Amino acid sequence: MKKQQLDTLEQQVGASLKEGDVLFISIDAFLYKQVARGTGSWSSHVGFAIKEQNQWLVVESKVPFVTKTPLRKFLSRTCNNEVMVRRLKQAPTDAEIQKLKTAAEKRIGAIYHLGFKYNSDRQFCSKFVHQVFKEAIGVELGKIQTLEQLLEENPQASVGFWRCWYFGFIPWQRKTLTPASQIADPTLNTILSTL
Repeated sequence: MKKQQLDTLEQQVGASLKEGDVLFISIDAFLYKQVARGTGSWSSHVGFAIKEQNQWLVVESKVPFVTKTPLRKFLSRTCNNEVMVRRLKQAPTDAEIQKLKTAAEKRIGAIYHLGFKYNSDRQFCSKFVHQVFKEAIGVELGKIQTLEQLLEENPQASVGFWRCWYFGFIPWQRKTLTPASQIADPTLNTILSTL
């Protein structure tokens, strides 16, 4: 992304943000493109916004681990300036924001799960957001489902790719959770979309 485009995007997103907002982007890498295609969504990655020392950060689970990323750096990874900001309809209170930060902080450094297994000590982007919001404020963002259910709902997904990804055997009953299910979550309102 060109510097001027990134400057504009950072200003646009930063002006609309509140702590606790959930940010969706589309990462231009083969695996993430397959995730988006396999879930019928444009988005392949999600994190949420916090502010520290007057700077916007996005707390995210990315390869290789959970981290806090400056907003600009987070936005620089999206394709075609694609970003969506969603906010809980019942906006979190200051006390709830603090609980979100505490729940996220406990997971900083947790290793990324390239097999997208929900029932694991490791994290991946949508699981991280789901668990933090559930633990901190009792809100479950997105839908936990098996890989079988996910692929049945999305016939456009490349089963061949996922068979290769899982070394020849797709763990059909593995529970997972996608950014697409969080974009569709009715407890969130869209605050900004550049699509």
